[in-house]
Amino acid sequence: MAKLYFRYGTMDSAKSLNLLAVAHNYRKQGKRVLLMKPRLDVRFGVSKISSRAGLEAEADLMIDEETALDPRDFANLDCVLVDEAQFLPPAVIEDLRRITVDPGVPVICYGLRTDFRTKLFPGAQRLMELADRIEEVKVTCQYCAKKAICNLRFVNGTPTVRGPQIQLGADESYAPVCWGHYDEATRQASADASGSVLRPS
Repeated sequence: MAKLYFRYGTMDSAKSLNLLAVAHNYRKQGKRVLLMKPRLDVRFGVSKISSRAGLEAEADLMIDEETALDPRDFANLDCVLVDEAQFLPPAVIEDLRRITVDPGVPVICYGLRTDFRTKLFPGAQRLMELADRIEEVKVTCQYCAKKAICNLRFVNGTPTVRGPQIQLGADESYAPVCWGHYDEATRQASADASGSVLRPS
């Protein structure tokens, strides 16, 4: 049976670059690949999948809250690749899971696991629950050599723990950080917001 993969990482971990490289390799071998992305991700254009390295491709299918996937539409494919999968509705993740069984097409989803408050995105949660294989795309913390596991959000250059879960942005808005630097920055941000004095732990 084909597998459902979830390849997750923080911001700046080259997830989209990885996706585009996989798509290139499939197509170079003459295989049929379908690229999907959530409609709400318009940072680089409505249908563009782009990497910070400059590579890009057009998505074949845009997903929103009203999308329902018909397995018959995927019968002639060799692979489905999904960018920013954390933004997909859980019901679409379930549709992708079914596609791996019938017609039996492998699906590789790339995305964030958690938001700037370290909470799971709904799409990522469903992938963690249903995926056959869960693989981490690693990158180091912006401030040290430890592995980044958190996404630190900034507003006007200042770390924040406030705001909606989904707020599109790039390097000016987010940084990949280790837990130590995340905890330090967000504790200070919380103290500043409340006007309290942050005492050393």
